[in-house]
Amino acid sequence: MPTPRETILQALLAALQTVPGATVLRGTILPERIPPAGLLILRDGDPGTPEVTLSPLQYHYEHRTEIEVIVQGKTPATRDVAFDVLLAELATVLTADRTLGGLCDWVEAEAPQPVDLPVEGAEALKAAIVPIILTYSTADPLG
Repeated sequence: MPTPRETILQALLAALQTVPGATVLRGTILPERIPPAGLLILRDGDPGTPEVTLSPLQYHYEHRTEIEVIVQGKTPATRDVAFDVLLAELATVLTADRTLGGLCDWVEAEAPQPVDLPVEGAEALKAAIVPIILTYSTADPLG
């Protein structure tokens, strides 16, 4: 049986997989080719140090995960449009269910800091890391 942390990460991954057209991966290295509709890579991140309450014992986390958002295109304008569309779709998915079906208290994205990355012999990339804060509680710090 998966831990609450893993269950939440799987639910977030499942939500990301509903982003139209995008390829969604978890914890993998950047593939050699970027799909035409863009790529989202979920990184498990850091649960951080929890707040602890007693009676009953609960560990309250603000788990910081990251989603790498990557698009590729021939021109800066093409990349900008594709990147904006992918971010808008990501925002729609995240705001549609801020509790991931009741598994989290709250899911919140932070602003990305996009960068353009040249690729030798190929079209340039536009990418950003979107921090996602998962707020949840567990009865065990290993969960």
